[in-house]
Amino acid sequence: MRCLKLKKVMMNTKKLRISIIGCGWLGKPLYKTLRENYEVSCYTRRQEEIYLDHYYYNPPKKSLFWDCDYLIVAISTKDNYLETLKQITFHASTNAVLILMSSISVYREYDCEIDEGNPITQSSKQVEAEQLLQKLRDKLIILRLGGLMGDDRIAGKWNKVSLFTDGFVNYVHRDDVIGVVGAILSKKIEQGVYNVVAPQHPLRSVVHDSNSKKFGFEIGVFKEMSYRKIFSTALERDIKYSFRYSDPLKFW
Repeated sequence: MRCLKLKKVMMNTKKLRISIIGCGWLGKPLYKTLRENYEVSCYTRRQEEIYLDHYYYNPPKKSLFWDCDYLIVAISTKDNYLETLKQITFHASTNAVLILMSSISVYREYDCEIDEGNPITQSSKQVEAEQLLQKLRDKLIILRLGGLMGDDRIAGKWNKVSLFTDGFVNYVHRDDVIGVVGAILSKKIEQGVYNVVAPQHPLRSVVHDSNSKKFGFEIGVFKEMSYRKIFSTALERDIKYSFRYSDPLKFW
């Protein structure tokens, strides 16, 4: 009997290249997690970090850092925020998908239940940033993050704030932000605006009281009431993401 040799089929195993600008409280654990499945690089302005693996110190336009599939921007709105975003889009590969870590602060005009479908009419620096990138990039994902919590960020444990407006919290655990980014990369999504907020919204006073008992600090004073609840409707519909931490009372 004649034997036939089986041809070895070479599968395309090229990993996505991910670059992150803003490797701080959120960006650093994001970098460590994504490295398990992707080629990930970090932009740093700290010279002491240039010897870390895959860290780039102020990379020039021709650097491999900018030649990526996804570019994640997780920087604060301080300093020259809008100009910095312009420079990022100038340096980034035209084929790269930008993921902007934005904020639910864009909904400040609302005091009710809302999701991604609510129009934004009041301008702010964060709104201007979103609009700027929407003009400059077709491949753009905007993640409007809730109040970032988890790990050492404990709601109510503030040193300089003791007076609060009560209301329904719109928090998100850091691990869920990382999880959402991972889901976007695995599905290779290239466009969209998504709220990233935990599904449950206990009162801020209840969360602070719970944490004060767990971690031994004095609870502040609450006055007035906010009724804003922000839902991640588009995220759950389009990406089918299931929150790991759905209840802010169980973040810690």
